[in-house]
Amino acid sequence: MKKIVILLLAFLPAMAFAQSDDFGFDFSLSAEKDITKKLSVELEGELRTRDNAQTNDRWSMGLGVDYKLAKWLKVAAGYTFLYDNNERISYYDAHDDAVLDGDVDEGDPKKRARYWGARHRFNVSVTGSRKFGHFKFSLRERWQYTYRPEHTVSERWSFLKGEYDGKEHTYSGKGKNVLRSRLQIEYDKKKCPLSPYANVEFFNAWSIQKTRYTAGLDWKVVKHHSLGIFYQYQDVRNDDDDFEPNRHLIGAGYKIKF
Repeated sequence: MKKIVILLLAFLPAMAFAQSDDFGFDFSLSAEKDITKKLSVELEGELRTRDNAQTNDRWSMGLGVDYKLAKWLKVAAGYTFLYDNNERISYYDAHDDAVLDGDVDEGDPKKRARYWGARHRFNVSVTGSRKFGHFKFSLRERWQYTYRPEHTVSERWSFLKGEYDGKEHTYSGKGKNVLRSRLQIEYDKKKCPLSPYANVEFFNAWSIQKTRYTAGLDWKVVKHHSLGIFYQYQDVRNDDDDFEPNRHLIGAGYKIKF
């Protein structure tokens, strides 16, 4: 099994660069503390890149609480502060003067703004799991609400004029509800330090807006310390609010449990 896992992980970078979609890295550091046998809290920091790993996409800090209702069932809640590197582009429509004058075509890029801005994210989830032999199957249903505050930029780049317009523009605040459904299979053998897993997650906001496919490996380095690595492909179908492209991610996370 170890040879198979190593072989699969060796091919992940090639899989990522073989596609024409965007590519990035994801790094995280987390700490978990058991309050009781059923209750635990976790603090996590994360940094993600985009544009073929050349641009910092966002960083975040989150706090979560888990509670085990039963051996096979747990509930969780959390809050995450996200600081995003945004790139927002507007496009010409048929009624714009530049289109009517024949200077540009409908659908051509109009203006672009780049800025760092905050988002606030809250979530509540329920996870059920069953184990068959050394394999653990789980289904997590998570409600997620994200609020993007109003933000004003001092100017935007005009594609037609080839210069900044020198005018303030305000992007309105907006909230969004999403139901995230994740189905996962994990190899979970007692006393084995390696736990490979794979999952698929659907983001539903009245329609499937994006799907994430993930394969990874958790390694218990020493007692209370674990390292995780993963490959993820994100297929975006209709997610205008988050301004995300189809993307390949390779991630690594370190976790300490007290």
